Amino acid sequence: MAQANPLAAAGNIYRTPELWQKITFTFLCLVIYRVGSHVSAPGVDVTAMMDFFASQGGGLLGLYDLFVGGNLSRSTIFALGIMPYISASIFMQIAAAVVPALDKLNKDEEGRKRITQWTRYGTVGLAAVQGYGYALFTSGITGAVVNPGSGFIFQMVLFLTTGALFVMWLGEQITERGLGNGASLLIFFSIVERFIPSIFQTFGFVATGAVSLLSLLGMTAVMALVVAGVVAMTLAARRIAIQIPQRTMAKGRQREAAKNFIPLRINTAGVMPIIFAQSIIVVPGAIAQFSGNQRLAQFSEYFAPGTWVYFVLSAVLIMFFTYFYTSIIFNPVELAENLKKQGGFIPGIKPGAKTAEYIDQVVTRITLPGAAFLTAIALLPIFLADLFAVPFQFGGTSLLIVVGVALDTMAQMQQHLLLRKYDGFMKKGARVRFRGRNVQQGF
Repeated sequence: MAQANPLAAAGNIYRTPELWQKITFTFLCLVIYRVGSHVSAPGVDVTAMMDFFASQGGGLLGLYDLFVGGNLSRSTIFALGIMPYISASIFMQIAAAVVPALDKLNKDEEGRKRITQWTRYGTVGLAAVQGYGYALFTSGITGAVVNPGSGFIFQMVLFLTTGALFVMWLGEQITERGLGNGASLLIFFSIVERFIPSIFQTFGFVATGAVSLLSLLGMTAVMALVVAGVVAMTLAARRIAIQIPQRTMAKGRQREAAKNFIPLRINTAGVMPIIFAQSIIVVPGAIAQFSGNQRLAQFSEYFAPGTWVYFVLSAVLIMFFTYFYTSIIFNPVELAENLKKQGGFIPGIKPGAKTAEYIDQVVTRITLPGAAFLTAIALLPIFLADLFAVPFQFGGTSLLIVVGVALDTMAQMQQHLLLRKYDGFMKKGARVRFRGRNVQQGF
């Protein structure tokens, strides 16, 4: 039943002890995360680091800093955030898709536990490597490190690796004992926490005349339309009708025949194609920056945001990675086998290989508008900044993450409320049961 009164739905949360405890626990974990985000790593001049990041104006470092809530630019003990764990999770997920032994392990509970443990080990290694790289990076910034040298590098690796592991532990605790996916919520909270200063900064631009009031109103109207579009595309799914025949169960019980559907999301890949594409595009600029070579610096300008090379290459890479990542995380053969084991079938389609082939064709078709949507979201900030002549960009990537995590979390709250026969926040039509997707990577 749809909930007509949001206040009544909020009251139902308080009257559901289990859900209330989960929300309280999640809130406390997020508070701990934010407290740690204000503890600076020893030996670093935070002001020099923030000035350096402000002079860079985005890029891969800016995107990383966004996902960790500004911890990277402030050089806190949580500077690496949840990202090493996310990277290790994605690596294991891709490896499971191409290595048969890992794929076999991923199909039973004990095997998944082993993969989870290997993911933690991978997080330790990645955090140590990234901590070492960050220590070298800060040592190269003028005035950022008080006493550079091997001692500083060792303590930075130690502090940042420990901080990354603690954040990983917080995320796992939220997933197991709190509400929603812990890694996703930590990124969600990091992004949202920066919205409020950005809003005040925008009003500051209007007050100083850097942005006209008309441009701000136009930008706000377009942003509202973009938010509505992101919500619609996040929930959009192609429903494939299936038929479940009558079946005799254990102890002579009968399962009634039923009609149901399989929801195939338009945007199965989430935000990952944009991140992959941007990670490649910034490579020329990063090499030029670290090498100090003037010719490489001039060459990297061809890939700067706003150039036609940047637009074309971004679009091609996002389209490619959308299909690539969808093929990694979605297995139509496995879905068809599970459907066959349950005795279900798609009307007019032969169970087994033909069903897998049909589902694969449908996913291939609906992935195209999903890829076009991701391309538009990734390039929209640059178009809007030029159109309204504003000195900042509207982050489509962060918006996509925020909307996706918010909808997933609300769906979980809805399920808890419905189990207690309370009305929730979302209408029935807005609920989407995402098929077998491993959301450990948080996007």
